[in-house]
Amino acid sequence: MRVKLSVVAMLAAILPGPTRAAALSDAEATFLDQMVTASVVLEQRCDGYEVDGSGSVQLGARLLGSPDAAMAMIDAYAAAIKARDGVSYDPGKFRPEVSDAASKTFRRVRTDLIRNPKRACADYGEASVDRGLLRRY
Repeated sequence: MRVKLSVVAMLAAILPGPTRAAALSDAEATFLDQMVTASVVLEQRCDGYEVDGSGSVQLGARLLGSPDAAMAMIDAYAAAIKARDGVSYDPGKFRPEVSDAASKTFRRVRTDLIRNPKRACADYGEASVDRGLLRRY
């Protein structure tokens, strides 16, 4: 048992950093959850909503502390989408923890939107408008 633990500890120490998934901070998790929710509203073609790109960066900057941090999270989410879809992406922007969290949120929100599209589109869409991620057209 002691030998197995030593081998595991040694492997963990020598694995490169990107291989090990870091935990998302609370602010990152919140921003990611909100971005994914807004993107599912668009993906499910809820009527009357479109992306508010500058609002998304502003929200991310408020939550994460800077526009650069917001853009890094947006890029990480974009890389996760591309990786899931089998499209080439910048591996330097891919974060496994972002991909995992985004997948969970995506499934939860999409399930709600499929089960009750009118109510869920209104609820999730308006929440995303209130946060500045989407706007009405």
